[in-house]
Amino acid sequence: MNRAEIGRREFSRATAGKGPVATGRVREASPVLAAGVEQFIFADVFSRSGLPARERELLTVAVLAAIGGADNQLGVHVPAALECGADPEELIQLCEQVAPYAGFPRALNALRAVRTILDERGLPLPLPVIEVGLADHDTLVAEVGEGADGTLFLHAPELDRRMWRDLMRELPAGHHAVAPDLRGAGAAVGAPAPAGVADLVADLLGVLDDRGLARVEVVVQGASAALACALADAHADRITRITFVGPRPVETGPVPGADVLALQLRAVTLAADTWAARYARDRFARLDHEGWTVRAGVLVDVALARTRGVDCHVVVGDADTWAEPGLVGQVWPDASVTTVSAAGHLVPLEAPSGLAAAIIAVS
Repeated sequence: MNRAEIGRREFSRATAGKGPVATGRVREASPVLAAGVEQFIFADVFSRSGLPARERELLTVAVLAAIGGADNQLGVHVPAALECGADPEELIQLCEQVAPYAGFPRALNALRAVRTILDERGLPLPLPVIEVGLADHDTLVAEVGEGADGTLFLHAPELDRRMWRDLMRELPAGHHAVAPDLRGAGAAVGAPAPAGVADLVADLLGVLDDRGLARVEVVVQGASAALACALADAHADRITRITFVGPRPVETGPVPGADVLALQLRAVTLAADTWAARYARDRFARLDHEGWTVRAGVLVDVALARTRGVDCHVVVGDADTWAEPGLVGQVWPDASVTTVSAAGHLVPLEAPSGLAAAIIAVS
């Protein structure tokens, strides 16, 4: 296979077969430029090992965005990045990253090019977010739908609101749901450490009141389960149900090092390096263990048994090796239990549609 054939194969692989067609148009006018695209760009550069295809395409989009005046090329490489596994949200954040270094005009032009491709493919934009002012800090809240009744999603202390993004898209149209960044996570990473669980409960009430939610089902992952319990204990009139996803003893802290991902996600997800795997890996790499300990220490003081009398639903992934199914019978003897297939501990990341169906089924 010669360089031209290698280049055409690489270009075709990245662009779902469209690249060589475009190069054919170039060849009609300039065989020299067509050969440069196929033999230098795609055979000599793009086909080399060392940088994975997704990273190469993201870098290419970033450079094209930064130099400006490359709309046609962005129209080729934005789809190529998607074909190579880039997530739409990653492409939008790439445009945001361009702004401080190459200026807002080029960042906005790149964003227009990215959005055009996303719209053509019917791919979603990031969930709408609202800035909510609380007693001693501000936070961001992802929100869909509207109405006085809805769902409050509480992320695991190690993660942030974005763990619920794909699940929230699976909810019925119009269903009102909010997912705030809790203290120490996401947009609330600089929030003061809570003096006690009452501070955390007040945060949640502030979010609910700001977004016009009178009654909610609370869906909670991991050690934040204790916060859901505290909210229900203090304001049972506003809680219709608690759905615990992957319940485990609240005294279990984060596990440092790479092994934590093997406890959270299935091997197949990690091997595929999906957005879920990349997101979780980034969050755990950035985890403030000292801050996590402070927040978890507050949560440990809450007795889970205080949720007795509140309708409880437990959801576990069929491949979860970290959850504690035995805890269900001890603490919530009357809880309904649903198992979601093809999911490890972080069910919202690996099986959002299955978890959404489980939530809707008991509502």
